[in-house]
Amino acid sequence: NPGPQSEHFTLNFTITNLRFTTDLETPNSAKFNSTKKIMRHYVDRLLQKSSIGPYVTGCKVTGFRSGKNRDDTGVDAVCSYKNNISLATFDREKVYHELSTMTNGVTKLGHYTVDKNSLYVNG
Repeated sequence: NPGPQSEHFTLNFTITNLRFTTDLETPNSAKFNSTKKIMRHYVDRLLQKSSIGPYVTGCKVTGFRSGKNRDDTGVDAVCSYKNNISLATFDREKVYHELSTMTNGVTKLGHYTVDKNSLYVNG
C-alpha cells in the first residue's frame, strides 16, 4: 500500500484593492516577490483553517494578472495536498464553500478586499 500521493489544485481570486502594475507581471521583481510572499501567507493561513488543512502541504503563488478594472489584481496559486485512499478525497465544492465562509462571503482576505465573484477552486 503506497503512502500518501501529492495532488494539486488551483486557487484563483481577484483582489480589488491591489492595483495591478506591470511589475506584478514580472517574476522576481521586488513588487512581485513581496506580493507573492504576502498572498502565500494569507492563502496558507486560510487553507490551514479549512477541513483539508491537515493535508495541505503548501501553496505557491504562480502569478498575478490584470483584473476587469485596472485597480484589480488576479491571483493564481497552485496548492498541494496529501491524498491517500484512507483519507477523505478532495471535494472542491466543499473547499470552495469553506473558503467562501472564511473570507466573509468571498469579500475579505486579511486587509485585502476580494471580488465576491472571483473565487475559483479547481481540483
